[in-house]
Amino acid sequence: MGAGELTHESGATAIEQSRLETGAVVTASGRVSAAKMYEPAAPSGPFNAVQLSRLDEALTLSSRETGLDFTVYIGELGEDSRAGAEKLHTSIGSRSGHAVLIAVSPGERVVEIVTGEDAFQRLPDRLAKFAVMSMVASFKEGDLIGGLVSSLRMMTEQVGPQPAS
Repeated sequence: MGAGELTHESGATAIEQSRLETGAVVTASGRVSAAKMYEPAAPSGPFNAVQLSRLDEALTLSSRETGLDFTVYIGELGEDSRAGAEKLHTSIGSRSGHAVLIAVSPGERVVEIVTGEDAFQRLPDRLAKFAVMSMVASFKEGDLIGGLVSSLRMMTEQVGPQPAS
């Protein structure tokens, strides 16, 4: 064998180069090495990147303008949706008193808004109900992101800027 030359066994174990798929080669050890195109997994959530950007912007602006922490949850809430939403709100932690949780369960056709003690002073149930009605109208049209964004804007306008300390 000369330098740089490879020898191949003949017989039943030899692999013919012509039978390999595109991007595959037989290495010196006889192993087949194949190049595969990397395809990232598609997002499994209900929103695409543009929609997520819109929602993130709306959440950021609402929180910045009002001083309240707005959060959105999309998913199952369980048999008692209110209790499930309140449990999620509690899981926010020490800032839960200043937090407003919008919990939407499309499969169960349920929307819950949970406010902390401080947030409730600025966003009473009456205003939260208007926001829910706005969301439901958009959801019926199949516009999940539009309903969330418009309700965040509505609540931000109603709550107003954070009071000076």
